[in-house]
Amino acid sequence: MANTYVEDASVRSRPMTREERKVILASSAGTIFEWYDFYLYGSLAAIIGAQFFTAFPEATRNVFALLAFAAGFIVRPFGALVFGAMGDLIGRKYTFLATILIMGLSTFFVGLLPSYQSWGVAAPIILIVLRMAQGLALGGEYGGAAVYVAEHAPQNRRGYYTAFIQTTATLGLLLSLIVILLVQGYVNGNYPEQPVLDAAGMATMNADGTPAMMKAFNAWGWRIPFLGSIFLLLISLYIRLQMNESPAFKKMKEEGAQSKAPLREAFGQWRNARIALIALFGLTAGQAVVWYSGQFYALFFIQNVIKLDTFTANVLVAWSLILGTGGFLIFGALSDRIGRKPIILAGCLIAAITYFPVFQYLTKTANPALYAAHQTPVTVTADPESCSFQFNPTGTAKFTSSCDIAKALLAKSSVNYSSADAPAGATAEVKIGDTVIPSYDAATLTGDELKAAKAAFEKSVTDALLAVGYPLVADKNPTAAKADHFLDIFTPQKLTIVAVLTYLIILVTMVYGPIAAMLVELYPTRIRYSGLSLPYHIGNGWFGGLLPATAFAISAQSGNIYAGLWYAIVVALMTVIVGALLVPGKTHKKSIFADDSANRM
Repeated sequence: MANTYVEDASVRSRPMTREERKVILASSAGTIFEWYDFYLYGSLAAIIGAQFFTAFPEATRNVFALLAFAAGFIVRPFGALVFGAMGDLIGRKYTFLATILIMGLSTFFVGLLPSYQSWGVAAPIILIVLRMAQGLALGGEYGGAAVYVAEHAPQNRRGYYTAFIQTTATLGLLLSLIVILLVQGYVNGNYPEQPVLDAAGMATMNADGTPAMMKAFNAWGWRIPFLGSIFLLLISLYIRLQMNESPAFKKMKEEGAQSKAPLREAFGQWRNARIALIALFGLTAGQAVVWYSGQFYALFFIQNVIKLDTFTANVLVAWSLILGTGGFLIFGALSDRIGRKPIILAGCLIAAITYFPVFQYLTKTANPALYAAHQTPVTVTADPESCSFQFNPTGTAKFTSSCDIAKALLAKSSVNYSSADAPAGATAEVKIGDTVIPSYDAATLTGDELKAAKAAFEKSVTDALLAVGYPLVADKNPTAAKADHFLDIFTPQKLTIVAVLTYLIILVTMVYGPIAAMLVELYPTRIRYSGLSLPYHIGNGWFGGLLPATAFAISAQSGNIYAGLWYAIVVALMTVIVGALLVPGKTHKKSIFADDSANRM
């Protein structure tokens, strides 16, 4: 059945009324709070991993923590289907209420969840379930927000107004970082350090026999931002209750032009399913990897690879977000003039060309000692059959071969290394400069022998890395960037880092600023919510959300800290090619209130 609701384009070109601005601002504010809830986990992934995945080795714990983060993304397309259908059937407003309620309660419960030491394996399982609930809610949130704002905006400023929705993800991340910084500073400044506990709940000891300690924020303070989100939930619910339904949806419903089966119509008919596939591979997949590379992987990289402390990393990324967020509005407005397609594809292409030199320069600037140490050749010589892929999402695999042990230790230390083949059955060796260190096979040792072999190997490797300049002890690395407070960025080193991170954010704004308007313009009103939500969330949930874990695993396996960037580069280039060939170029001139035949490709 065709959508009979057609509005004159000249009417839609009028200035937006004060009431419409108020409604759109309320929608954007609620979406910021929802992104804040969702990204708290991503900002604290390493700390949460230590709380819930302590039964696993540290290298595996980092990957597992990232996968728990990605769990919220994997289910996002399913949320898009469920809530997309609800939005097309019952309206945008009530779907908004459902998504914010699920998101807010899930975030609050993460703050209440006992750690691994208290609940055992149930704790990480429940954590991932809560992350999935957040992913379901977010799967329904974005499409509704984009549609809602676009259907209120003047036709000739649709890119600009929907760009406000695009800022909400970055502003939500920025809000989460600021809250974390404030809470972290207060808790660590007013409460004593806590002992580090092992998987059995016993205090662990340092090599010199003293108790291992952690900051109070890492021990329990991280829960405060999650628990505090209950107040944001109450505010968001109030905001959503004040919103009016989309005039396009109300008019369509009054005329009986709704789709009775929006999912079947959006994806069961080839003319609409084809749009979804083109939108996925020609727009959202590349947009997603650029978005997550510029924000979350950049944060993960400077924390876990370059080895800056968490506070400094959050300060530097927060400033880049503050400086770069205006780009969403700039590129959204520009897309109203020249179109959405050229801006999005240009952002993907520039990212693919520049990622390697940019991330290398980031290492050179933020931790010069580490960058210089990478010039020393390090080689792992091992029987290829004994080397496993250094990726363990479930925590069940046992990396006991001499090759796996050697590579795991080097990856943990952010060492760039090459691999060489040894005869079958040979014990792996690590060559650092001119020093050759034999590894050990954990499967053939037990008890004290295993502990002694592990300690001896780790000491030998550590000593050799220190000897060639690897900065393994943070407190003894004066070359690494360090911020003592939020305004402590006015040194050449830190300002340069902020500039590099801001450049990555500008690329994010190029691909993300115009994407909402672009997707809205591809679908008719009757299936718009369902139609655009699925390709957006497959692109961002699967291609983008899995990027940090995938990139980390690729880098660990290859022995090169930059190798994980190939994932983002290849996907971005795919989008440039598909988008150039198949995505329409002048959607910004179309009326989104015309009947569905005018919106087909």
